[in-house]
Parts: sequence; C-alpha cells; structure tokens
Amino acid sequence: MKFFFKRLFYIIWRVWFYILVAVPIIVLFPFLLIFSSNERLYPQFFWMARNIWANIIIYGMGFYPVIKTEEKIKRGKSYMLIANHTSMLDIMLMLKVSGNPFVFVGKKELAKMPVFGFFYKRVCIMVDRSSIKSRSAVYERAKARLDQGLSICIFPEGGVPEEDVFLDEFKDGAFRLAIEYQIPIVPITFGDNKKRFPFNFYKGSLGRMRAKTHRFIETKGLVQEDKMVLKTKARKVINEQLIDFQK
Repeated sequence: MKFFFKRLFYIIWRVWFYILVAVPIIVLFPFLLIFSSNERLYPQFFWMARNIWANIIIYGMGFYPVIKTEEKIKRGKSYMLIANHTSMLDIMLMLKVSGNPFVFVGKKELAKMPVFGFFYKRVCIMVDRSSIKSRSAVYERAKARLDQGLSICIFPEGGVPEEDVFLDEFKDGAFRLAIEYQIPIVPITFGDNKKRFPFNFYKGSLGRMRAKTHRFIETKGLVQEDKMVLKTKARKVINEQLIDFQK
C-alpha cells in the first residue's frame, strides 16, 4: 500500500509540473507572442520567463533556489554560460541565476513539446546534433545574438547524461564560440537538480536547489588551439564543486 501511494504521489507531482509549465504560458500568451515576434523585444520576453514562468515552476514544485556567486554578471555584457545538465529544471534555475538576458542553445527535439515548444523554437537557437549543417548554422545565429549584447547558454555535456554518470565529458561548441567571439565563460554548478527532479519518473524530492556561479574564465587572446585547455579547466571547476556539494 505504501508503495502504491508513493508512486501515485510521483505521478501527480509530475503531472503538476507540466501544468505549471503550461498554464503561465497560456495565460501570458498574448504578451509572449508579442515579445517573441521581434529580436529587439527579447529582453522583455526574457524578463517574463525569468521572473514569472521560472518562479511559478520552481516554487510551485516545492523547491527553493540557493544561489551563490563568486563573480557577478554585468548587465549589457555578453557571456558564455555553461553548467552541468541533469534535469528539466536546469532551464528554470539557469534563468534564476542570470539576470542578464541570454539565449539557450538546445536540441531541436524540445520544440515538439506542447505549448512550451511553440516559444522554444521562436526564441532559442535549435541544433540538430546529427546534422553538420545545423551545427554550423548555430554559429551564425549565436553571432547575431551576441551582436545584440545578449549572452549564450549551452550545456556542454550535449544532453542529460545517464543517471549513473556524475559529470559527462564536455563537447567543444561552447568553448569554440567563446574563443571566436572573445567572451568570458561563466561556469555554473547545479548541485541538487538531479536529486530533486531527475528524468526517472518515480524519483525526486522537495527542497533546496543549490547553484554556484564561479569566477569567469577569460578568453581574450586565446585561439582555437587553446580550446582543449579551456574545456578541461571549465570542467574541472564544475566537477570539483559537484564533489564539494556532496560533502
């Protein structure tokens, strides 16, 4: 009986998550439609996503963010935001971490999600990782966004790793872009998202969601040959913080 009620709780809780994702989008649809219709209006779209949508989901699910910052992100400056990827909540927590508007680079499959996917494909940079042409197009779209003074967010693991993987290897994309446009890399560690809301349907728990923004890694003067060193350094920072979070 206890097993039955536990599984019932998780089913209701998961359904509640999708309700929290969808309802604010439906209610705010006219405003989101306007703000996503022109790239110049994107900061207004970002504000609503960060201060309304993300808050409703995070607090509505019974979580509370605990965010620590070693170096502050400056408004109006472009950055490359990177973080470990463990949960659907990574999107909402990343919005909470940075008040500076940024654009996600993410897999095209998310565009198929009902309601959420409609705006995802309007404002995010989608990539089909199986297509070389698609991966190349990311750079042109990212450049346009950076020229507007926005930042870019990429989860460098390239997707959510298997449940038993602590931190997957990083792919090159984020670091290649950061070097090409000489923007600082902002390593961010999410300490609890995997435990709070994993992809396993019958796991999860209420509670704190820790995030830490580390000191930025500068790329000025670096060339593409420095990409591997840069990637290794960024991964080391996040990995060490993940270990520290588990103590």
